[in-house]
Amino acid sequence: MALDGRIPLFDGLRGLLRKIFPDHWSFLLGELALYSFVLLLLTGVFLTFFFRPSMAETVYTGPYAPLHGVLVSEAYSSTLAISFEVRGGLLIRQIHHWAALVFTASIGAHLLRIFFTGAFRRPREVNWMVGLTLFQLALLEGFAGYSLPDDLLSGTGLRTAQGFVLSVPLVGTWLSSLLFGGDFPGQSIIPRLYTTHILLLPGALAGLITLHLLLVFALGHTQWAGPGRRNRNVVGKPLYPLFLVKTNGLLAMVAGVLALLSAIGQINPIWRYGPYRPDQASTDAQPDWYMGFIEGALRLMPGTETRLWGHSVAWNPLLPAVLFPLVLFVALYAYPFLERWVTGDHGPQHLCDRPRNRPTRTGLGVAGFSCYVVLLLAGGQDLIARTFALSVEGLDRVLRALLFVVPVVAFWVTKRLCLALQQADRERLAEGEESGFVDESVEGGFTAASHPISARERFTLVSRTVPRPLPRPAAGASRRARLRAALSSWYYRDRVEFPESQEGPENEETVPTGRQP
Repeated sequence: MALDGRIPLFDGLRGLLRKIFPDHWSFLLGELALYSFVLLLLTGVFLTFFFRPSMAETVYTGPYAPLHGVLVSEAYSSTLAISFEVRGGLLIRQIHHWAALVFTASIGAHLLRIFFTGAFRRPREVNWMVGLTLFQLALLEGFAGYSLPDDLLSGTGLRTAQGFVLSVPLVGTWLSSLLFGGDFPGQSIIPRLYTTHILLLPGALAGLITLHLLLVFALGHTQWAGPGRRNRNVVGKPLYPLFLVKTNGLLAMVAGVLALLSAIGQINPIWRYGPYRPDQASTDAQPDWYMGFIEGALRLMPGTETRLWGHSVAWNPLLPAVLFPLVLFVALYAYPFLERWVTGDHGPQHLCDRPRNRPTRTGLGVAGFSCYVVLLLAGGQDLIARTFALSVEGLDRVLRALLFVVPVVAFWVTKRLCLALQQADRERLAEGEESGFVDESVEGGFTAASHPISARERFTLVSRTVPRPLPRPAAGASRRARLRAALSSWYYRDRVEFPESQEGPENEETVPTGRQP
């Protein structure tokens, strides 16, 4: 080709176009996040043409009659103008909001898939940390955008966020003054949030998404175990044309579903809330779901305060809103290294674990998710109490108890279920699949007829690598060695052994990653 001869870049693209992608629906969660981000950028550019990030006050004279003559900020007035005066403005604004929810939810679901399948193991620890950072930035980006219209609901959220900042010992007051440009609400917070929302955070998100994709291409995809699938290869569809057609179809579906949802599902009707006033609070104020667990922690934490060295420490909101998220994400960042330390397995892993084969990890994940669900319910305990005619105080006591009981029960039940599923796999390997027929012997006895499972399914069931607990340390071993052995025993002592004749081959050591057949 003439163009190929003049632009050598096309020679390198040939290898890229032959890149293999595994064909499984769970791997589309990351693409769902990517395409939601694309829609956020496109709709966000449109909205920047009409939004005015100013807290200067003006009298509203637009088409929404109930607010005629009300003193509002220019940010609030311009958001109303987008909704009622700009052609297609309300649709674009609602697509932007729905896409933000899908973006955050798909990153969260993608992280859960990575956790439960062990796709964070070597050599993907850095990509796991990149994904966690993306999730946190998405939370901040959503909160910043949610606060821009300066309505009563978002203003209540900003007031709550100021309380988080003020609760930081010693420097809380100084940090609040720095962020808000003086006393709350000041005149600077909306312009600052606007710059953060349209420039700083999108730039950081775009950079991390690019880094994430580069690491995926460099390290290769994880894949589910199956015939022909090893640590050294990837089985699936090439980028061009099969995967490209499929992923573009997903992009079109995401755009279409969000457009339809925005056309028929109202979201964030700021005209019903009214403009923000520091002396008012929105009734039934609830944050978006991704901030709901912090709201729930705030509502369940008793309001206690301690006087230390001449300073007041307000444990609520310091513990639930500052220290709890900090400890949570530090633990998530450290988990791949902790599990590798416990197992002693330092080899590269490119095959996904079946969650049932790692019952302790799966139990921990379900326990953490159940804790999140309890906190999310607690974030709306006033609405639950009113809907079901319950006492808010009594409901709080129940939710506080559930916060400690439910994760423990969820962990135990999940681990038992995983072991039961392993036992079911063992029985299927040994006895085959029931055919639904019953055979009668000449003596008059009845037995259930069965047939062997397929070779593909058999291979999938036996292709498992379940680490064994580390050996008990010798007498006089260090505390660190004893702790490691105890954790390893707790992680991996419960397992269902398959007969040696049924065990699958151990995973092969990988050649340099990124190679494909």
